[in-house]
Amino acid sequence: MTSINQINSGSSGRELAGRTALITGSSRGIGKAIARRLASLGAAVGLSGRDELALHTTAKELGSGGAKVFAWAADVRQSREVHALVEATRSQLGPIDILVNNAGIGLFGPTHEQSEEDWDLLLNTNLKSVFLVSKAVAPQMIARKSGDIINISSLAGKNTFAGGGLYCASKWGLLGLTGCMAEDLRAHGIRVCAVCPGTVATEFSGRGPKDASKVLTAEDVAHAVAMIALQGPQSFISEVHLRPVAKP
Repeated sequence: MTSINQINSGSSGRELAGRTALITGSSRGIGKAIARRLASLGAAVGLSGRDELALHTTAKELGSGGAKVFAWAADVRQSREVHALVEATRSQLGPIDILVNNAGIGLFGPTHEQSEEDWDLLLNTNLKSVFLVSKAVAPQMIARKSGDIINISSLAGKNTFAGGGLYCASKWGLLGLTGCMAEDLRAHGIRVCAVCPGTVATEFSGRGPKDASKVLTAEDVAHAVAMIALQGPQSFISEVHLRPVAKP
């Protein structure tokens, strides 16, 4: 794949200045909000997604605010593209300090009516991609004995509901993967955390329209990610649950 956009500026002097964050699925929605938030704190941000036009637009938007941004189109379900993404980001922005595995999709309906192709598409996007990108980034973090890996999961990884068989399977699996990665990597000074939001008001394909006053915003999720990235070096937040104040 080829580089889409790179925008350089001086350090913002904010709390994450000098650190590099890579966010998958960051051309829109939750991923874009996370990139915007981390950039506002001074981090250099690497953007990734499959929609080159959307990535270019997001990179220009963030860069116009003074952020240091690099965008690279990649399918994070494919190991070859993942390695190219990670190497390009490291080359342009420096070693990755914060990895946010946000890429994900939703497919809903009775489990017995879903196809094998549906299963492969959803599990590869929501779960396999986290394995591939984390595996590619971890050696950089191990070498420096520090880093944060933040996996965007869902409260669907803690609960079940009709029509959610494939989606819940991917998010339950993601929480299991996150917990095991945390134990594998904490001895190397690397913290692995899962953020589990409820329904978020984005373009994400969900189970139907929701009352906007009773759902989360993408910025709520971004706030949680920033909180994790800013925690003290001696602490370890392993899982965050996000719910709207008003019950649906």
